[in-house]
Amino acid sequence: MLKCIIIDDEPLAVKLLLDYASKTPDLEAVAHYSNPITGIQELEQFQPDVILLDVQMPELSGIQFAKIVQGKYPVILTTAYEQYALEGYDLNVVDYLLKPISLERFQQAIDKLQERLTPSTKSISTVDTTQYIFVKSGYKTVRIDLADILYLEGLSDYVRIQTTKESILTLDTMKHLLAELPSDRFMRVHRSHIIALDKIDFIERNRIIIQEKYIPISASYLDEFWARIKPTS
Repeated sequence: MLKCIIIDDEPLAVKLLLDYASKTPDLEAVAHYSNPITGIQELEQFQPDVILLDVQMPELSGIQFAKIVQGKYPVILTTAYEQYALEGYDLNVVDYLLKPISLERFQQAIDKLQERLTPSTKSISTVDTTQYIFVKSGYKTVRIDLADILYLEGLSDYVRIQTTKESILTLDTMKHLLAELPSDRFMRVHRSHIIALDKIDFIERNRIIIQEKYIPISASYLDEFWARIKPTS
């Protein structure tokens, strides 16, 4: 479980981010502050994995705050103003969220954080020869052949693995399952969807169709997806 702290002098913004955090798997808001001075004084107490930080605040701006904690705590900046983006990225922030922030965009930022915090254990030059995975489903541990998987779909607390034979529900996470699947055969195209690339029937208006199932492609995955499939025309 990742711990986050929210620092924003706007009560409505804090309320929204708390709501988004509660709807994001593996994320917990452990504290929130309207005063950045108080927030910075209590960081050691909570040891957060990320700080959701407003840019424009009295006494201490988000940019000044980020400079103080740079290298110690990851930061996601939140602001209504685009002009701070370049300075934010110079500070190596995880992401820069422009208000009003949607839930999907918020969760994409948390995905980036998780990727940054989780070192890759797969060698690029290593060919993955895995032919199946095991997942827990209810009281059973089920073997699933990779060749049978069509797509995975996140359903709040569950993940549905759709195969050519059946639909399997597991309490596992999308992040963990993606790490178990060969990266040359499977790809995440949306926060709630992982697809088997060789099971795509066709693509229409940035939607993937696999056996009559329409799967959206998020904007954050769009460029990578088209690069992976490399259409000839």
